[in-house]
Amino acid sequence: MAIAKKIKQKTRQFIDSKHMLKSITVASFLESTIVPIPLEAVLIPLMQARREKLWLIALMATIGCIIGAIFGYALGYYLFDVVGDWVINTFSNPEQFEQVKQNMQAQGFWFILTLGIVPIPFQIAMLAAGATKYSIFLFLLATVIARSIRYFALAAVVYYAGNQAERIIQKHKTKALVAVSVLVLLLWWLSTLI
Repeated sequence: MAIAKKIKQKTRQFIDSKHMLKSITVASFLESTIVPIPLEAVLIPLMQARREKLWLIALMATIGCIIGAIFGYALGYYLFDVVGDWVINTFSNPEQFEQVKQNMQAQGFWFILTLGIVPIPFQIAMLAAGATKYSIFLFLLATVIARSIRYFALAAVVYYAGNQAERIIQKHKTKALVAVSVLVLLLWWLSTLI
């Protein structure tokens, strides 16, 4: 948690910076590709301090994550033979990655959507999608939906709860993640019936 405190301190320093929105996009890119530290530690205080740019901050975080997802997909698609082992061993393990590949082939869209919402490193889904040559369109669609839910939900909580948002998010985060995950899984199940 010491990292989260340092991140919050740095966030307060660039709140009024003219590069704030670009920085959020870069931070989101890095979080989705190589730095598995939740961006929420930065976004919540930033959104509270800059409520006039609340929705724009959520949008820039989403864009950064989508750019990161394209990068991760390209790594899996073009360079999996070269960097795949390093990434798997850094963020996961070979058995987990093999399971991800099987899930990708069977239920790729819903699998990506679920991994994009729950607090599991998304890097493994990006690599698996690229490595299995999963449809880039469906991959991006699932990524956009999942990350938009993540960042715009934070913005909505800050919009309605104001300075109490961080406390409310901490208190109800697990319940919210479970509820959204159950909803996604229910939709996934319903899609298999159609």
